[in-house]
Amino acid sequence: MIDELDFEKLNGLIPAVIQDESTGQVLMVGFMNREAVARTLADRQVTFWSRTRNRLWRKGETSGNTLEVCSVRMDCDCDALLVRARPAGPVCHTGSYTCFGEGRAEGRESTLATLEAIIRQRAQNPPPGSYTAKLLQQGTARIAQKVGEEAVETVVAALQQDATALKEEAADLLYHLMVLLKDRDLDLSDVTAVLEKRMAKPPSP
Repeated sequence: MIDELDFEKLNGLIPAVIQDESTGQVLMVGFMNREAVARTLADRQVTFWSRTRNRLWRKGETSGNTLEVCSVRMDCDCDALLVRARPAGPVCHTGSYTCFGEGRAEGRESTLATLEAIIRQRAQNPPPGSYTAKLLQQGTARIAQKVGEEAVETVVAALQQDATALKEEAADLLYHLMVLLKDRDLDLSDVTAVLEKRMAKPPSP
């Protein structure tokens, strides 16, 4: 692909449109030179050429909000790229989901699947100050302890009949459980497979 691309029209650069793999939503537009394209294809992480800093920069290299590459296509003139990716958090530096000020569009992936992708990215590329990365570095025992603590707090909220607290604690419990799964090299699909197998069993007499 790289040898087919026409880098001459923009003095060695080509525009790259980044699209959410799940929703088809346009997330941002950046520029790549030959080396950035090669790095993007090799690492499966979106890498641009910064025209202001005059260097390569991988999206999310400081924030941790990386873009995991799913596919790369060039247009009919071979002078632009369409990159479909899975974002690990907001794409824009302002905190917006896209660089066009939009929230996340409805798509095939659930909120839990998106969170799982973020946890996976934090594990692969730990950004400074990330709670998830710190928790994963502390190991299984600490993560399991947090799951236990959140489970107890969820039970307490339920017994106190505090609906708001129950929702908050349940969210914390789900998050920490997903971190524990990642720590043990498991994911949500492993858990849902068990549930699907159980649901397929005939009811007890």
